[in-house]
Amino acid sequence: MRVRPTLRWTPTDDLPPATTDLAPVVDALRAGGVLVLSGAGISTESGIPDYRGEGGSLSRHTPMTFQEFVGEAAARRRYWARSHLGWRTFGRALPNAGHRAVAAFARHGLVSGVITQNVDGLHQAAGSEGVVELHGSLDRVVCLSCGRTSPRRDLAERLEAANPGFSPVAAGINPDGDADLTDEQVVGFRVVRCAVCGGVLKPDVVFFGETVPPQRVELCRRMVRESTSLLVLGSSLTVMSGLRFVRLAAESGKPVLIVNRDATRGDRHALTRVGLPLGAALTTVAERLDVTVEDAAAA
Repeated sequence: MRVRPTLRWTPTDDLPPATTDLAPVVDALRAGGVLVLSGAGISTESGIPDYRGEGGSLSRHTPMTFQEFVGEAAARRRYWARSHLGWRTFGRALPNAGHRAVAAFARHGLVSGVITQNVDGLHQAAGSEGVVELHGSLDRVVCLSCGRTSPRRDLAERLEAANPGFSPVAAGINPDGDADLTDEQVVGFRVVRCAVCGGVLKPDVVFFGETVPPQRVELCRRMVRESTSLLVLGSSLTVMSGLRFVRLAAESGKPVLIVNRDATRGDRHALTRVGLPLGAALTTVAERLDVTVEDAAAA
């Protein structure tokens, strides 16, 4: 079953106000067993914009949907041209203080697991282990015909060979690794097919309008049930793929804590929402817990 993507959510006036008090977050982590659910907002300090915050990419960019991608060759050409260019920048992004703090909490046994809505791999690059990538990863490519997966770097090399000299100037890079290019800039871009069966290649990510694999959802549900609390970092929780875990935690009587600058769709289910920048907030939390966060050079 395909669902219509929810791209935007408008906050209502009855949501509880944000706070700058980090004490509930400190207390939850000190107790241990905290499950982290992260969104695009945790990666903004790494130079990757989010979707819905101030200056978010949805103000200028509509993400590719699954239906468009599988249904139109022109849409696939446009996607791969933009994604190929974006990958060059996206792939150079480094973990920031927020990612490194989450990894440090896990090393100290305070975090039971990490579920991320992001496809950038920065949690793993910071040292977090066993990260569940809810929406997949741009590091992998899958063939829609034979199901074979392959490294993104292999596809990048093939696309470079098929499109020598392709280097248009992009207006920006989006959270899905897609560069902002005009239709004129992608004309003539050559898409390559599966090297095994000749099928259509797709990044191994969940597009808007596509559903998260059921087994992955059930794994995340189990992680919520086995946690003591849920800590949401940098997500507006606009899409149900993340919001359902907030609702599950709240229904199970587990505290939900959110660190996000803007209001979220999960605020009414949360014990608190801290409206501070993530890197600084999590660094402060780590200091209060006497947890050492590796600096950028060591990470």
